[in-house]
Amino acid sequence: MSRAPSARPHNGRPVSEARLLQAGFVAGAVIGVAATVAGRRLERQARSAGLVDWRRVEALAEASLRKAPGSLTAAELRAVEPAYADAMAKVVPALEARLGTSLPGVVDRVAVVDRGEWVRANTAAFASLLGKLEGRLLDQVLPPGAGLGGAAMLLANRWVTTRQLAMLLGFMGQRVLGQYDLALLSAEAVPGRLLFVEENIRATARALDVPLEPFRVWIALHETTHAFEFEAHPWLRPYLAERLERQVALFSQDASSLGRDALRAVGAALRGDGRGDDQHWLERLMTSEQRQLFRETQAVMSLLEGFGDHVMDAAGKDLVPGVERISARFHGRRAQRTPYERAMLRITGMDLKMEQYRTGELFVAGIERLAGPVALQQLWFGPESLPTPAELDDPAAWVRRMDLGQDMASHGGMA
Repeated sequence: MSRAPSARPHNGRPVSEARLLQAGFVAGAVIGVAATVAGRRLERQARSAGLVDWRRVEALAEASLRKAPGSLTAAELRAVEPAYADAMAKVVPALEARLGTSLPGVVDRVAVVDRGEWVRANTAAFASLLGKLEGRLLDQVLPPGAGLGGAAMLLANRWVTTRQLAMLLGFMGQRVLGQYDLALLSAEAVPGRLLFVEENIRATARALDVPLEPFRVWIALHETTHAFEFEAHPWLRPYLAERLERQVALFSQDASSLGRDALRAVGAALRGDGRGDDQHWLERLMTSEQRQLFRETQAVMSLLEGFGDHVMDAAGKDLVPGVERISARFHGRRAQRTPYERAMLRITGMDLKMEQYRTGELFVAGIERLAGPVALQQLWFGPESLPTPAELDDPAAWVRRMDLGQDMASHGGMA
């Protein structure tokens, strides 16, 4: 029976198989320890990096917007500031007279911005929102001891999420005309600013073939009405902030399968599956508690947007030359989206905002028709005066709940 040959290193001395096995075990242990140390280090780096690279979001979104036509220099933006000062000098007194309240300070917080500055303002808002739940989400997607694999997966997700948010902001950054910039979840109640994205306002006026100066005043009416909604009613900001925080907290309780579920829901929405019900794809990701809270918040947002549109058109009759033409063309343009725009709006949930405009404006117009202009003031008395989701489709039900029957009768009764 022959013996197995001993392994011989380069110095010629024999090494037993046991020694080789021992060396292999030692090497494996060293590699295992090194992998564990590297995994923990990468895990710490992944956690400290967070879920999103916000600087990269800004850079990517701004790079895409620089390619959009109609870019303006800082000097060109400064040159049109007097035009917006003139617009606000007309808008604020008209709104104060119509709404029966003063709007102190709004005129002093107006900024004419380019698309890039709009991106920076909203990146900060998104980062503040995500910061409220990032720690809890990180604990779910990267629990302690997840090691190299978990850390690598988180970093890959961070790369994807960063580019998704940049794409979203780049898409919206070419379409937003104005914004009442209010940080609902900021630690301090910082007063809101009115932002006017002049590049987009000019591009939209050209596309609609309407004169630029009246169009600026019309947009200023809408955004200043949003300022009225929040600044004249101090209860509204904390009310919305509390609900938004609750919604965020509920979503962050179980994020383990949210990404997969969202991908399936988006795919179904784009294919047209499941459109026989009245649920948006976002609602299909929610529990019943989340869905109820979501719908109540949507009712408030519909009131905000619809009230802005209603007042914009009503006050604009005496303030904006050719307001009927501007309004008709603008609202007609909202209804004429390209397939790409419709898909993007649905994927991002922005189609809900379009629905908010329509639903809210019909509700506000119905209230005024049934109970007169004075009834619109009661919409803002407090949380108990806000419409329920069901009342948005039935203004008469809100009128009855608010006990406005006498006012309603004096304006011709119910239609």
